[in-house]
Amino acid sequence: MTYQYLRVTREDNLLRVLINRPEKRNALSQAVLNELGAVFNAHAQDDTLSAATLTGAGERCFAAGGDLKEFDSLREPTAVAQMARNSCAALDAIRHFPVPVIGLLNGDALGGGAELALACDVRVFATHAKIAFVQGTLGISPAWGGGADLIRVVGGSQALKLLSRADLLDATAAERVGLADAIATPERTFEDWCGEFLVPIKARKPQVMRAFKALVVATREQRSPAAVRELENAALVTTWLHPDHWAAAEKVLARIAGAAP
Repeated sequence: MTYQYLRVTREDNLLRVLINRPEKRNALSQAVLNELGAVFNAHAQDDTLSAATLTGAGERCFAAGGDLKEFDSLREPTAVAQMARNSCAALDAIRHFPVPVIGLLNGDALGGGAELALACDVRVFATHAKIAFVQGTLGISPAWGGGADLIRVVGGSQALKLLSRADLLDATAAERVGLADAIATPERTFEDWCGEFLVPIKARKPQVMRAFKALVVATREQRSPAAVRELENAALVTTWLHPDHWAAAEKVLARIAGAAP
């Protein structure tokens, strides 16, 4: 499938999605959001994937937020509500993607762009990247599920502070509150650093990564402890009996045998 605003590539067992609107600071128009939802939904059944990455073109912005020019035409309650539902559905395709989605923040994530970053499972920041929930400065609240994500990640009081103050957090401050999971080093290009960061992730088998993500989703959705435990048990049975497990175990046992006196 051809996308107008995205560049979608495959690298072994890794799906790469890039928002390709640098001239608009990768602003999230409804068309961009629709394409994001479409690409993640289209690849959700690919059981050969171990992970996906999401980033933006250029070095300035991961995503500058909603496309204000386009959304300025929304003046009726039904139109606003429909936009919110459509946009939330697009981000839900990322939240529920069956393997981890790693957000590679090549630049700033602002407003709706911050919500997009929070929809990812893991967030890696370039050294110059910043994040801010600036919705309050526009007299609105988050609408794409990012407010709930923010509360889940940083807690209620911290979320209220970030939303109320619209603080622009640099990478170090974002890591301190839990919004950044890793920060690239300035000695290397962001692309090279991310390539090394992804090496062990790409080494994990698809069925194992699906098991990891399923547990995260189940816990995020606050399913009962019994349901989560049953899911974990079923995932273990599936991964334990897979030939990949036996092959890995045989290598470990061979090393142990070789090291024995």
